[in-house]
Amino acid sequence: MGKVSYLTPEGLKKLKDDLYRMENVERPAISKQIGEAIDKGDISENAEYDAAKDAQGMLEMKISKLKDIIVSARLVDTSKIDTSKVQLLSKVKIRNTKNNAEMQYIIVSDSEADLKLGKLAVNTPVAQGLLGKKVGDVVEIKVPSGSIPFEIVEITSI
Repeated sequence: MGKVSYLTPEGLKKLKDDLYRMENVERPAISKQIGEAIDKGDISENAEYDAAKDAQGMLEMKISKLKDIIVSARLVDTSKIDTSKVQLLSKVKIRNTKNNAEMQYIIVSDSEADLKLGKLAVNTPVAQGLLGKKVGDVVEIKVPSGSIPFEIVEITSI
């Protein structure tokens, strides 16, 4: 069993939906591709067969990883999240004190991260710099372009 992943009910549902799709749509499609490649004759020099087998191996690895995450998942009751400090599943509004740009992120587990939706993985440098901090705290966060000071403006639950 892998490390524990703390997920929202929506995050767990998404993972289960992904697993279902991989097992019931993608796996049969790859099996069909392998069968078609075998029907074409000599598989020792068949690029289609090799590609399908590689895709099958990658898919099986993804399925295995997803199953590990789901098995070790723990659901978090978001209504009981302490909003006095930043923690996993906190919604945090921060302000770059250099240019006054404001951003809002939800700190989530790696498997739920989606920057387009403002969901920041807990293991990223920004999230690590924010964890445990309170409203009004200013933190220096090291990013590839240097160090940026952020002020925590607001902490809410999701």
